Amino acid sequence: MKKIALIYMGGTFGCVGQPLAPMPAAQFLPHLQDILEPAFDLDCLIAPVIKDSSACTPRDWLELAAYVQTLQLQGYQHFVLIHGTDTLSYAAAVLAHFLAQSVHMVVTGSQYPLLNAQGNALHEHSDALDNLNLALSQVKQLKAGVYVAFNQKIFHAQSVLKQHSTHLDAFAGLHAQMAFKPTLKPYQITARDLACADTFRCLNIMWQPLSLTQHVIQLKQLCQDAPDVLILQGFGIGNLHANDSLIEVLHELYQAGCLTLLTSQVPFGGLEQRYAISAWTTHAKILISDCASHADLYAKALKIYLQYATLDERRAHWHEFTSI
Repeated sequence: MKKIALIYMGGTFGCVGQPLAPMPAAQFLPHLQDILEPAFDLDCLIAPVIKDSSACTPRDWLELAAYVQTLQLQGYQHFVLIHGTDTLSYAAAVLAHFLAQSVHMVVTGSQYPLLNAQGNALHEHSDALDNLNLALSQVKQLKAGVYVAFNQKIFHAQSVLKQHSTHLDAFAGLHAQMAFKPTLKPYQITARDLACADTFRCLNIMWQPLSLTQHVIQLKQLCQDAPDVLILQGFGIGNLHANDSLIEVLHELYQAGCLTLLTSQVPFGGLEQRYAISAWTTHAKILISDCASHADLYAKALKIYLQYATLDERRAHWHEFTSI
């Protein structure tokens, strides 16, 4: 099928009024269809879940990915997704991990609504139409995979970070023309995965300059009811100072069923372990991030959680599929 499946999932893009509130999708899509250039051969579709992106959950994105897989069986090959910008990077990364190179998909959104406050004309200063036209014009030109289109730029989906809360140049990442060959495989989503996604517990801790004693105390508290995944954001290229007590509590977390991942507070550049201060990671049950962004790390952790039943399996298979 040559038609593009344009999937609407809500967000600022479809809001109207003062203060902004979402126009119901069934009312918004006819407005959108009237505005779009007739050169685009597409079907406007409503996502399984329409909500503010700050309220999105893993299940919402998995339901979306499963919907795309259903559309693929109907013959659709090219997809453009309109999504809110708050968690757009997470949505794009999850879709990239679960759909991989089985699709041609571009995710986009906007900092300002498509329509004016009355909902009867284009918003004077909106970036919505430009972003959507970019996505639609590029989705058939790009190689298979998932991308993000924003402010006249196309990024690899797994690399994206929202860098500004209000500017039109809202996202940064690895540009689509740059070499990027993640070793991912598509994953067929089942009803079991949707149910398990509701129970996925992932906690992120941005390491602060505190005494190690305080860090150990805080981590020990987690051992009583450990999350499935604990992400520790260290400094620089992944540096954390550690001692025997910290390593011991990381072992305790592992025994409690928690997979601990080490990444950095620095958004770009990746991790290295060339400093002696990081040598302790080889002795602790902790994995080093091999992902292209924080959202990518989250998405990979979710997929590993669903794909493998035990902590030992998740740890053993972690580095089989990498983004960098």
